[in-house]
Amino acid sequence: MALSRVCWTRAALWGSAVAPGPVVTRRLQLGRSGLAWEAFRSSKLHLSPKSDMKSLISYVVTKTKVINGKYHRFLGRHFPRFYVLYTIFMKGLQMFWADAKKARRIKTNMWKQSIKFHQLPYREMEHLRQFRQDVTKCLFLGIISIPPFANYLVFLLMYLFPRQLLIRHFWTPKQQIDFLDIYHALRKQSHSEIISYLERVIPLVSDAGLQWHLTELCTKIQNGTHPAVQDILTLRECFSNHPLGINQLQAWQMKALSRAMLLTPYLPPPLLRHRLKTHTTVIHQLDRALAKLGIGQLSAQEVKLACYLRGLNSTHIAEDRCRTWLGEWLQISCSLKETELSLLLHNVVLLSTNYLGTRR
Repeated sequence: MALSRVCWTRAALWGSAVAPGPVVTRRLQLGRSGLAWEAFRSSKLHLSPKSDMKSLISYVVTKTKVINGKYHRFLGRHFPRFYVLYTIFMKGLQMFWADAKKARRIKTNMWKQSIKFHQLPYREMEHLRQFRQDVTKCLFLGIISIPPFANYLVFLLMYLFPRQLLIRHFWTPKQQIDFLDIYHALRKQSHSEIISYLERVIPLVSDAGLQWHLTELCTKIQNGTHPAVQDILTLRECFSNHPLGINQLQAWQMKALSRAMLLTPYLPPPLLRHRLKTHTTVIHQLDRALAKLGIGQLSAQEVKLACYLRGLNSTHIAEDRCRTWLGEWLQISCSLKETELSLLLHNVVLLSTNYLGTRR
């Protein structure tokens, strides 16, 4: 009996060692999985939080692009007309935001280097001038959208009156041409009024020779002849003092000149005079910077924009003619002193009225 018990005990011991029971097996599995989890957790602890954040951001960006692409395809398929407006609006926002960042960078460099506006390169000066004009136009929309629920009305007004309320970034290519034609037609309405005023003040000019030259210039323009640069520069003395100096202009003449410069004429005379002075001074500074840069360094679009700012409807004129006209303008502008800027102001009419290729 004792021997059999010993045999049975050995068999039990060897059996448990060879084939453990289910309880022992489960404990071994739990122990191994615990070790594996500890190893996995320790490996996770060694990962950098920055890499986790970058991977999360890249995942979100990728998903956003996918969803945005699906949304664009949906709009283009089901609402094609609205999709065109939506695309122009989104591109306009991106362009305006890029302009704002560039303007901020330019202003920061001006502050760091103690540089004034007239000391900037031409392209930076032009960018700041155009950005200020765009911001001024956007401020009106911001003001009228302040009341509650007025933003819905603002969107309707933007759709109905894009020329008056939106900047050029939000215009379609066709609208850009049409709106520039409309603006030029508005400013050209004041050309005859300005020439008539020049004829009326001829007797007030003290020098007889200048009287003759001014009469000849007005006659040429009324007969459809484009004046030469020297015909205009000869009269620079007339526009430095009475009666054509910028400080001696009458109120109705300043209103006509404001319309010719696409500035609002609905201001008191002192504000009109100050605004005309400021606007003409900025153009004079731009002209000097452009003369340093050289017209040949400008792209076709930059040349056309520069001509349009100075009174020429360049949307329907060939690029080479625009460059020729801009060269004539710079020749006049760079020859003038600050006291003769009234001639530069009138030059918007004198040099652009009968230029070849302009739309009548």
